[in-house]
Amino acid sequence: MMHTIQLQTTKRDEWQDITARVETIVEKSGIKEGNVIVYCPHTTAGITINENADPDVVRDVVMRLDEVYPWEHQNYRHAEGNTAAHLKAMTVGSSQQIIIQRNKLVLGTWQGIFFCEFDGPRDRKVHIKVFKDAD
Repeated sequence: MMHTIQLQTTKRDEWQDITARVETIVEKSGIKEGNVIVYCPHTTAGITINENADPDVVRDVVMRLDEVYPWEHQNYRHAEGNTAAHLKAMTVGSSQQIIIQRNKLVLGTWQGIFFCEFDGPRDRKVHIKVFKDAD
């Protein structure tokens, strides 16, 4: 079964913790053992798993991505002017797969699932597909 969640971002670089939304979909699926794929169908956004307890982790990661991939660069040629967003999205990746055990996500104590916006503000989608283990 596949679900799509809608997101609205408000800043150029913005990470939204979507863990609770994914957990709800997994719980409602009734699947006890399996996997869930969280997929971003956008070329200037991504999905990652990282610490969700201290917001400074996200701040620090976004800061370093900005340093590695500056918004302005004399050699960028992409006409839309968002090459940095594409590079950040490629670095973060477009999906994550999480194990389901006893109808719960198997995440570490401090881990959360983040939608990572790099070219906002925008209306975005995230697709979530829940799979049952083969018997």
